[in-house]
Amino acid sequence: MGLFSFIKGAGTKLFKKKNRTPEVEEVVKTEEEQKIEALMAEVNRLNIPVSGLGVELGTCVIVNGSTDTNADREKVILALGNVEGINAVQDNILVTNPEPESVFHEVKKGDTLSKIAKDVYGDPMKYPAIFEANRPMLSDPDKIYPGQILRIPMEG
Repeated sequence: MGLFSFIKGAGTKLFKKKNRTPEVEEVVKTEEEQKIEALMAEVNRLNIPVSGLGVELGTCVIVNGSTDTNADREKVILALGNVEGINAVQDNILVTNPEPESVFHEVKKGDTLSKIAKDVYGDPMKYPAIFEANRPMLSDPDKIYPGQILRIPMEG
């Protein structure tokens, strides 16, 4: 559990501005409620197993819940933190079966998963370990971007 920093201007674009006038009977949600819904929907879309998922917005995103593994906990943190406009995630997720934590790596211009694998493991051919550690957030090993934060398992 802790506070994780992210680059506010990089990431998935979940928050859209609406320029329409609501119908008279339509219940209007606040911008904060819409953002919370979008963040929770992103975790659900990625099928990351977390029980009792709760998201709050303040000076950062606060995430609560429980999950079986650190890997799933870290994926929730990254799914929320790699959203444009989010600069920090406060992790309050309980892990029931903890295993060694991964380290986080900020993608730099010119990085590839192979280059990161060579730097971390000494072998560029171990890039699939990094790709798998970041699924389902990554759909393709060639689709990473500067400023993105990735999980790097230390058992490459």
